[in-house]
Amino acid sequence: MFITDAFAGAFDGAGAPIAELTSFLPIIVMFALLYFLMIRPQIKRQKEVATMLTSLKKGDEVVAGGVLGRIQALDEIYLDLEIAKGTVVKVQRQAVTALLPNGTLK
Repeated sequence: MFITDAFAGAFDGAGAPIAELTSFLPIIVMFALLYFLMIRPQIKRQKEVATMLTSLKKGDEVVAGGVLGRIQALDEIYLDLEIAKGTVVKVQRQAVTALLPNGTLK
């Protein structure tokens, strides 16, 4: 009743696999673009940050929470950061955002 004769005759019941695939093609392309433009670079950056945090050592000059300082002591979670002569603060290791070249702080 609701299906006209033209539509009823065109559908053979098996469906066309190519037509089904092409209907999902834009979604597949969008996901691939999302992966290569957003997800992959973020994963790469996270690996670089994790490597930098594990390679920290005493005497490194770092930026931690916008504060520049030299590492005096460190353990698994925290590190002691000398921000001025005689002024040492304790910060979390994850607060370190950048490793500075040696000699940046004077």
